Amino acid sequence: MNCLEICKKLISKQSVSPNDSGCQDIIAKILADLGFTITHLPFADVSNLWATIGTSGPLFVFAGHTDVVPTGDVNKWKFNPFTPTIDNGYLYGRGAADMKSSLAAMLTAVSNFLAANNNFAGTIGMLITSDEEGPAHNGTKQVIEYLTNKKIKIDYCLIGEPTSDNKLGDVVKNGRRGSMHATATFYGKQGHVAYPQLANNPNHLIFPALDELINYQ
Repeated sequence: MNCLEICKKLISKQSVSPNDSGCQDIIAKILADLGFTITHLPFADVSNLWATIGTSGPLFVFAGHTDVVPTGDVNKWKFNPFTPTIDNGYLYGRGAADMKSSLAAMLTAVSNFLAANNNFAGTIGMLITSDEEGPAHNGTKQVIEYLTNKKIKIDYCLIGEPTSDNKLGDVVKNGRRGSMHATATFYGKQGHVAYPQLANNPNHLIFPALDELINYQ
């Protein structure tokens, strides 16, 4: 299986989010030929693919997306964004980094693994969406709800987003940065501009708190 050729096929598809434009059909065909069970999970205008091989635990999942962000002015590109081009050892095209090359690498890795391990223990899964670069309402979130309803639990997950700094594979991130949401209410005291010393503007209370959050180490 030629990783570069798979990547070029995927790049040639104009899969601007949330359109998959046939990328998942290419992936599904490769996985089906490897023995995977294929399940297409479309939600609204988003295409999702769930594929597995194996019948026991643990479940190891490769996760990724086929959609890309808009190209902007095509005339400002060195090469056509949907015509994969190799120049001076570099592959150019929309999705070459994020993340059609990762999808091609996943497929190649799975193919090589299965060729060397006929009777492996566990299950390999592929979770592919076309809604990562968009609102992300009908992609992975919906697939996870589907899997939860089916009582399918993912034990390990590898996401192929590009993270390298200087060379391929020099950065591997464990987990996710996470997020925290909070609501803060600042109370002031009404007053007249002629007597500012009797008033307390709540906006003046907000900025020191924001400054402390920004500079938190």
